Amino acid sequence: MKGRVCLITGASGGIGLATARELGRRGAVLRVVGRDAGKLEKAAAEVGGVPFRADLSSLEQVRALADEVLARDEPLHVLINNAGVWHPNLQLSADGFEDTFAVNYLAPFLLTCLLLPRMRQSEGDRRVVHVSSRLHLHAGQLTRSQGALVNVLHVIGIEAGGRSARMDFCAIDLHEGYRGLEAYARSKLAQILFSNELARREKDVTSNALHPGSVASDVQRDSALLSLLAPLARPLLKTTEQGAQTSVYVAAEPSLSKVSGRYFANRREAEPAAIVHDRDVARRLWELSAERVGL
Repeated sequence: MKGRVCLITGASGGIGLATARELGRRGAVLRVVGRDAGKLEKAAAEVGGVPFRADLSSLEQVRALADEVLARDEPLHVLINNAGVWHPNLQLSADGFEDTFAVNYLAPFLLTCLLLPRMRQSEGDRRVVHVSSRLHLHAGQLTRSQGALVNVLHVIGIEAGGRSARMDFCAIDLHEGYRGLEAYARSKLAQILFSNELARREKDVTSNALHPGSVASDVQRDSALLSLLAPLARPLLKTTEQGAQTSVYVAAEPSLSKVSGRYFANRREAEPAAIVHDRDVARRLWELSAERVGL
């Protein structure tokens, strides 16, 4: 990784910061993105990276971020779309979209598309890494109570259900009957569909998605039930450093230099939901996304 320029979103804390630490230890040139100015400056100073402040719930700020990155006139070898949110109640983005979908999916879609020309021009191995979640397996299926139960089962290591996820395009813009974990699962499924479609379209830049594992810092954000059970659940959860291992693996492992359109968990290839391989669904999502972000 020595000398390779890596841009990591959501790098002011959690898995993103742990990813930056490890890639920096390996010699990467770090560019870190965060929303909170104070946390971002502290994180950038710790890892020796250049900070870029942006609120990814705003497409205008995503475009400004891309402009700022491109203005540095330097190569870009690795883009890690790590930033993510989960809301128990409906929140709207600055552009009026459901915020989980906006931050977890529309923002990385737009940022990746805007930065791809620079990545294509950069020499050597170039990779886009999408930090998704195994909850994508349940997209289109989670009621409010099912979502909480499935999340708990995943944390304690029990595989809950099959891989029959579906992309409910109508629900993307539906604000009534909002279910937080369903919205989160849908956004993470969209990430993997985008990753695979990008892999099909790009010949020189690889694109892969991953599940980082259930991480201790995410307990309260992802589940109110786990918040109550945190003292019991914590021994079953990964640290942020452990959660970053698969991100680092996909970004840095030499044997993956030509591998694209795959999904990883625990530092090895895993099988995603069956719908991830549906090219028609991925193409439709790409077209919808381009329309939403104005490309």
